[in-house]
Amino acid sequence: MSLDDRKLEVLRAIVEDYVATQEPVGSKALVERHQLGVSPATVRNDMAVLEEEGYIRQPHTSAGRVPTDAGYRLFVDRLSRVKALSPAERRAIERFLAGAVDLDDVVHRTVRLLAQLTRQVAVVQYPSLSRSSVRHLELVPISTTRVMLVMIADTGRVEQRLVELPAPTTSDDVLDLRRKVNAKLAGQKLADAPPLVQALVDESAPEARTTMACLASVLLETLVERSDERLALAGTANLTRGGVLDFQGSLRPVLEALEEEVILLKLIGEVEPSTTRVRIGDENEIDNLRAASVVSTGYGPGATIVGGLGVLGPTRMDYPGTIATVRAVARYVGDLLAQN
Repeated sequence: MSLDDRKLEVLRAIVEDYVATQEPVGSKALVERHQLGVSPATVRNDMAVLEEEGYIRQPHTSAGRVPTDAGYRLFVDRLSRVKALSPAERRAIERFLAGAVDLDDVVHRTVRLLAQLTRQVAVVQYPSLSRSSVRHLELVPISTTRVMLVMIADTGRVEQRLVELPAPTTSDDVLDLRRKVNAKLAGQKLADAPPLVQALVDESAPEARTTMACLASVLLETLVERSDERLALAGTANLTRGGVLDFQGSLRPVLEALEEEVILLKLIGEVEPSTTRVRIGDENEIDNLRAASVVSTGYGPGATIVGGLGVLGPTRMDYPGTIATVRAVARYVGDLLAQN
């Protein structure tokens, strides 16, 4: 059966009260706290229908009810209005992130900020190399047979590699190598690099080909073959703030999941541009997180997504506030990357 507007209002009130108080919600309290315009008996009838439909449940013999995963999903999809951040909150985010000195600082400030604002566990993925472009390649002579290759991505991510050259090389030769690799690769997506790197070798003069081949193999390793993605995590202690019903009474499965980077990347690293994804309870594919909710989105300069960020907490979550904060922080981080 479809729920009428009044029953939806009752569900909204139950979700909001339970999130705020951590206590199962009874009909008397609903009538006292919300302008529902009906008697406690009518509210009780509405709650009976909501329970029958699977949107609320009775956790124990108390008179109160709590939302189910389906109840939270209906609330997020149809009943909640994303809370706009106050001008003071926006200024605080902007000021805090604007003080960052480099990419590491941006990521660490972002993850701490998300954890503080949402009071949940925050996860931020470093800009993914596979989604980045080459801004600049630097070759720094260490000796006549060794150079340091420094790759700077458009997201600010920096990778360094030592290159052993096959024969002594002059500083002028190193300058020439640097000019050629930048002419070929600067501005290119890392994912498109392999044929361009191969072309550098093919187009080299015979006497320079072995040196370029050495450099090319390290370039490929740096630009393409590095599959490791880095993450920052903050706010794990926030998991202990909740009530006895959060996480079905056990934190251990959630803490075990948080130790697995592969799981965290799956949670926040697969987000489509300009979407905020909300996974509630059993919607999570990972067994250990079936008592948790995850709100995540992508971030990056302009319309380009270079990484994901999000928060994880109990299903009893302030969804409107959390969604607004995750979106706002992602937008500010994207703006910051675009400026730099």
